[in-house]
Amino acid sequence: MKNYQIESLPDYFKQYKKSIKNPKKFWDKIADDNFVWYQKWEKVVKYDMREAKIEWFINAKLNMTKNCIDRHLLNRSNKNAIIFEPNDPNEAVQYITYQELHERVCKFANVLRDQGIQKGDRVCIYLPMVPELAISMLACARIGAIHSVVFAGFSSSAIAARINDCESKMVITSNGSFRGDKTINLKALVDEALEKTHTVEKVLLVKRTDIEVPVKEGRDQWIAPLLEKASADCVPEIMDAEDPLFILYTSGSTGKPKGMLHTTAGYMVYTAYTFKNVFNYQENDIFWCTADIGWITGHSYILYGPLLNGATTVIFEGVPSYPQPDRFWEVIDKHKVTQFYTAPTAIRALAKEDTKWVDEHDLSSLKVIGSVGEPINDEAWHWYNDHVGRKKCPIVDTWWQTETGGILISPIPFVTPTKPTYATLPLPGIQPVLLNDKRIEIIGNQTTGNLCIRYPWPGIARSIWGDHQRYIETYFSAYPGKYFTGDGALRDEVGYYRITGRVDDVIIVSGHNLGTAPIEDSINEHPAVAESAIVGYPHDIKGNALYGFVMLKDIGESRDKDNLRKEINQIITEQIGPIAKLDKIQFVSGLPKTRSGKIMRRILRKIAEGAFDQFGDTSTLLNPEVVEEIKEGKL
Repeated sequence: MKNYQIESLPDYFKQYKKSIKNPKKFWDKIADDNFVWYQKWEKVVKYDMREAKIEWFINAKLNMTKNCIDRHLLNRSNKNAIIFEPNDPNEAVQYITYQELHERVCKFANVLRDQGIQKGDRVCIYLPMVPELAISMLACARIGAIHSVVFAGFSSSAIAARINDCESKMVITSNGSFRGDKTINLKALVDEALEKTHTVEKVLLVKRTDIEVPVKEGRDQWIAPLLEKASADCVPEIMDAEDPLFILYTSGSTGKPKGMLHTTAGYMVYTAYTFKNVFNYQENDIFWCTADIGWITGHSYILYGPLLNGATTVIFEGVPSYPQPDRFWEVIDKHKVTQFYTAPTAIRALAKEDTKWVDEHDLSSLKVIGSVGEPINDEAWHWYNDHVGRKKCPIVDTWWQTETGGILISPIPFVTPTKPTYATLPLPGIQPVLLNDKRIEIIGNQTTGNLCIRYPWPGIARSIWGDHQRYIETYFSAYPGKYFTGDGALRDEVGYYRITGRVDDVIIVSGHNLGTAPIEDSINEHPAVAESAIVGYPHDIKGNALYGFVMLKDIGESRDKDNLRKEINQIITEQIGPIAKLDKIQFVSGLPKTRSGKIMRRILRKIAEGAFDQFGDTSTLLNPEVVEEIKEGKL
């Protein structure tokens, strides 16, 4: 991107001040200098935060893939756009240049058109982490179809719910997928889902495994022979700035999943800008985000953000523990990865392994390492810093959401001094505010409150598909005129932000507001503890009391559990105070997590309350068996 890499802390403050004083001028210049437009905008932004009506680059015309691919062909046609690292380390790596990506996207786009897909149609993509996942998304964007990627680990009922909600006309899937030493039949799940849907006309199949699958005549077709016959020329559809780009579903605590709608121009500008700055991207860097493209992290920072900057992005099909716990470090060493972006859950899991798995690999190519998905605890931060970054790579502890489209609060490497467990400062254009429960803004530092954003940014979701009223009620009604993130935050003495967790993870005990994250951090410092989760439950005297679900490093831990409970509460007392001691501690073999690695705390809250029939939407659970085990331990 042209001249918008923030170079120093004074430069950050200068750019940030400009972005707040005159957001229209700030984003106007970035958009004008760095992207290809068929037609420029008549107005930079128009918004009504109370009604959640937000538009950026009004009446501009563009195509996302022209900016992700075509414009790089002049100078980067032979540069690798994608490096595909398969699940099996013995399978050949695929290197896809920008020229080859262009040809494959155009062919795929022409197949979609030949199969009746038009601008505005929804296409559900249920694929493993293979190149065809990225290519099919870009093919949709090229012809103006709206892609809705469903993580290829969801159940058939979850697929059906998403297809039905957005009325998908087509499903793109594969016969199967590899995950570690497992082979999964994806087609069977799609077939089961389609028994509960009525809008899907076509299913396109990618061959990934040797699984034999039934092919329904008139509906199902293998994609390979269609691609062979397709033309490599495809004129991009001219899109309006506010035309939908994709729908991505995020699970709600109650009711059906929410289809977050992201549009074209604002999302493009924001993901490109944040990728460039948060990861200090330079030409010829090799960027690797370990997320699945089925999540927003994968959309923004595996696919769109890197390609908009002409970067090389790694797509990894496997898991960190297969075939051995050094797979991440082996991949970094092999491809000379310069930026590595992963989740605290993965860091904590790998930190439990012998450090020899990390130490045996050359990680000297790394410049920046990042964390995403949840606040990173102090112990994991230091392990990551010491063993992966080797104390020379800044850690960008990024905070953002599916709804925000891109990173909102993060250190800028080599610019922002980092502080363990703090996301630090807002990126230019982001205006965070802390509010109390009376909707009054909390001024000054060394305070905590509910985190809101007072001014729209280009990457913000525009709506919930088919239910704008739900969008208003969920994000804009608690604090009218502001976007409510649902998170609480602490602002320290210099203005750094630390996300304290979901607001419903702030528990009021005897009138004291207690964030769960600091308590969990202290528990996790106990040498026997691997991970923990704290929830509140009703208490006759205190109003709420604290319930801890604690996972030990050695599941067969033979130590006296009552003594362990005392030791854990002693650590909490020493680090936070006796008010934060846990009334109940249950030792568990695992914690219920979503497939993106987040602990599903609302399920733990219901278990603590004994409300076993009120779990809400559990379609995103990775390990439902753990829930049953925890329930039995509670009874």
